[in-house]
Amino acid sequence: MGSITGKATKRTSASGRRTVTFDVVREIAHTLPGVEDGTSYGTPALKVRGKLFVRLHQNRDCFVLRTAILDRHILMQAQPEAFFITDHYLNYPWILVRFSAIPRSALPELLELAWRLVAPKVLLAKHDR
Repeated sequence: MGSITGKATKRTSASGRRTVTFDVVREIAHTLPGVEDGTSYGTPALKVRGKLFVRLHQNRDCFVLRTAILDRHILMQAQPEAFFITDHYLNYPWILVRFSAIPRSALPELLELAWRLVAPKVLLAKHDR
């Protein structure tokens, strides 16, 4: 994996597809208003006014993303190779996303949905203008 705090690395998989890393997640998330770098459980994280919405999982092969419980069920059912939870997250509004299985093209929408769950109304209004 490349630098967590630097620019997105441009590694590719064996299939030639650009590999998603936390740097890529960070780069896309920072296009949303009010996104700040931080840490959570000792790993790099992204927050909005101190509220966590995505972090690198401690195993470093996936990231933890804020989600609505219903959306989580739908995502896990639709793409179990990309989305999953562990028992730890069973009763919490979070989902784990495998870097190796999520296409980069899915990240903007996923990150915006997570961001919307924690962003204050003033930032939501600014973004929606």
